[in-house]
Amino acid sequence: MIEIFSVEEAQKTILRREMALEPAVPPALQASLDRLFGRGATPETAVSHILRDVRQKGDAALRDWTLKIDGVQLGSLLVGGLDRESAGQHISVSLYEALQQAARRIRQFHELQPLPNWTTNEMGGTLGQRVTPIQRVGVYVPGGTAPLPSSLLMAVIPAQVAGVPEIVVATPPGKDGKVADVILAAAQICGIETIYTLGGAQAVAALAFGTESVRRVDKIVGAGGLFTTLAKRQVYGMVGIDGLYGPTETAVVADDTANPAWVAADMLAQAEHDVLATAILFTPSRELGTAVQLEIARQLEDLSRAEIIAQSLSGRGGIILTADMDEACQLASAFAAEHTCIAAANPAAYMGKIPNAGGLFVGERSFEVLGDYVAGPSHVMPTSGTARFASPLNVLDFVKISSVIELDDVTSAQISPAAARIATAEGLWGHAAAARKRLEIGD
Repeated sequence: MIEIFSVEEAQKTILRREMALEPAVPPALQASLDRLFGRGATPETAVSHILRDVRQKGDAALRDWTLKIDGVQLGSLLVGGLDRESAGQHISVSLYEALQQAARRIRQFHELQPLPNWTTNEMGGTLGQRVTPIQRVGVYVPGGTAPLPSSLLMAVIPAQVAGVPEIVVATPPGKDGKVADVILAAAQICGIETIYTLGGAQAVAALAFGTESVRRVDKIVGAGGLFTTLAKRQVYGMVGIDGLYGPTETAVVADDTANPAWVAADMLAQAEHDVLATAILFTPSRELGTAVQLEIARQLEDLSRAEIIAQSLSGRGGIILTADMDEACQLASAFAAEHTCIAAANPAAYMGKIPNAGGLFVGERSFEVLGDYVAGPSHVMPTSGTARFASPLNVLDFVKISSVIELDDVTSAQISPAAARIATAEGLWGHAAAARKRLEIGD
């Protein structure tokens, strides 16, 4: 089921990055695309069609596409106040308390992130940086058959800490046409009052363009499926987005002191998300690799999503035997996984050797599942190798920085000649004239 690879074998197979937004289309999905959009339709063209339709027809298109894609006849697009307020009563007390605990830790973590306004008087007058929150943000929360309340907490709370005054949520309906109580309970804990029963590309379109019932936002955040992600890519520029997220992934870097049962459990937890999820172990210990392989086979028998896990691990997972821990770290950093877990006798010693990672989980007690729910940092993290240049969702994603320039007269006079000369060299005579009119300077 899960293979053991040499480094050379892995570099030719599981370590090769695909384009996250251009995966092979499964036959069932292609059949649906052909039926809804015409023979030979691609996910990209389907999303373009939905976006255009919503932009032109508004609410009617939202209802039409929700019926066609989700099989749900929508009533009101907006979740009613009674449903929102009573949701906490429809889930267990222990679950509600767990969501509250997660919310507290997420808020506490993000409140520690600095948002510096600053000025200096050392360059003549006042120069500085002003930080202001984005005014209206739309949070996409995956739902439907697998509602994810943690995703709401992880995106809404950093926005609240940043001071965003208007936060709305879009999440797809279940088969009964309603938003899951557990998502509404998470929204209640956060104090969110505007929740749209919308999913997929049509939700992104509504948030980006606005409709009769949905007021457009300034930025859309949150992970979703392929259609959601493609839609975010296509509306970027009309609104801001946080990132483009592919299937989830975990890399484990481990030495011979790691607990094979724990390593296996962490890899299985990742693989159960999706057949396209990735779980890879980098280790110099063949003994550990073999033990993890056996543990995966043993533990898989007790898991309800065994078929999905088996496909994920056989298609995109693996155990890679490295020469030493330094090579394991080097390969993990080059892979730049969403989650990188270090299971070693001295895990902190290897942190600096893995510069590329969405999240670093240091030590076997800091396992990735805690990061998914309650550790504190947002679990919305860069995937598909984008951790080379991208960051987890955080408070800075919800603010804008404005440069402040207030020069004194002496400094303005001193630097205007340089501005005029550079403008002249660039052939921008109007720019040069604007500087000269202040001072009537020559070349």
